[in-house]
Amino acid sequence: RYHLHFIQFISFDVTDLNQSIMKISSTAIALSFAYGASAFAPSVNPSRIGTPSTAASSTELDLFFMNTLKHKRAVSKVNKPARVKDSISEQEVRGLFELWNSALATGDSRVVAARYSKNPVLLPTVKDDPRTDYDSVKDYFDTFLLKKPQGTILDGKVHIGDGWATDMGIYEFTMGATGDKVKARYTYNYVQEDGVWKIQHHHSSVMPEAVDMGKPITPDEVRGLFHLWNDALATLDPTKVAARYAEKGVLLPTVSDNARTDFHSIREYFVNFLQLKPQGEILESHVTIGNNWCQDAGIYEFTMGATGKKVKGRYSFVYVFEDGEWKISHHHSSVMPEPTMPQAITEEEVRNLFQLWNSALATEDADVVASRYSKNAVLLPTVSDVPRTSYDLIQDYFVGFLKKKPQGEILESNVTIGHNWCQDAGIYEFTMGATGDKVKGRYSFVYVYEDGQWKIAHHHSSVMPESIL
Repeated sequence: RYHLHFIQFISFDVTDLNQSIMKISSTAIALSFAYGASAFAPSVNPSRIGTPSTAASSTELDLFFMNTLKHKRAVSKVNKPARVKDSISEQEVRGLFELWNSALATGDSRVVAARYSKNPVLLPTVKDDPRTDYDSVKDYFDTFLLKKPQGTILDGKVHIGDGWATDMGIYEFTMGATGDKVKARYTYNYVQEDGVWKIQHHHSSVMPEAVDMGKPITPDEVRGLFHLWNDALATLDPTKVAARYAEKGVLLPTVSDNARTDFHSIREYFVNFLQLKPQGEILESHVTIGNNWCQDAGIYEFTMGATGKKVKGRYSFVYVFEDGEWKISHHHSSVMPEPTMPQAITEEEVRNLFQLWNSALATEDADVVASRYSKNAVLLPTVSDVPRTSYDLIQDYFVGFLKKKPQGEILESNVTIGHNWCQDAGIYEFTMGATGDKVKGRYSFVYVYEDGQWKIAHHHSSVMPESIL
């Protein structure tokens, strides 16, 4: 239908991503048209509708100069296809979809955006915002192309007017990144711009009946979504974890008072949390499934690889189907409330805590005695003016005191029990094994429940005042 001759394309400036100016050399392509637009539209037999699109030939790809530009400098526009003359056929209109599909195959959002006119209107499938210029169209395809989509027209209807053409119907995409297949309704409105057929309007929408039915998912598949999040934790990359959350996801984390309501704040939380190298396991799960949403709520347990510590928590995950995959729309994690209830202890058990300390004295090991005190303990000792407020200072005091080989006995005790703390105050007497001397003193022990056991948070010991007054 057409003969060949060389068309010499004039060099043009292209602004790359760094705003530097580059020159693309003149390139000759063998294209000429005897009949309208047939030379730039891949020949499409109507019988092909409903079969997968095949890769464009090298001649067709040369329309985008992709044999030259692929994997090279970024481009902001592609060189013009051959100019249109006279009318365009239905077959050629359908071929314009193949040009767009071939642009998708490059994986370059700039090439795809260049198929749209100067003043386009793109109403994309999975975004609410109309895209009305080159940058916003490109922005949409930055994300969409990550799925490696390739389209097939299943059912289409073409209308041709004076300087415009419309192709509308149903297409299906195969996502090379996942293997998923997605159907949608489409409308393309093409216009001649600078002698080139471009997409002036592109409206793509999900199949409405599928929306009414909701994306199907089973209870086991809902529970499996937790493992995608847990696998992201295992990478120790906060960006990958944050990517599991929906665009408008809300995270109410376990150990932060602040609600996280965007990608950056969610990522910030995991920067710190991932330092513990957490790996989670669901202990109890309750699943609810709705229309394009689902919920998994229950109890999970984390093993912190950095410390070996295990921590249980209550969780709620609400998932929504967004951009072709299930994402976390809401995540609420909280500590188990019962451990915050008062640790039960009787008055007799409080008095017996003294015996644990006394037994530590009997070892004559200052470290064993110091270990009976809590992390932020304060010791006001009997025979030293210096408050002991750290492990080392407490241990130092007992290095000297233990040389007397003391053993104590409570003579009078007064117990008070509070919320995860208790107090024993009264009079005790020590027998010094090294000398046989007996010494009475007044005491106050305040105990707190720390790391699963009762520890001494405050110990004040003083001589009997009447003997020295």
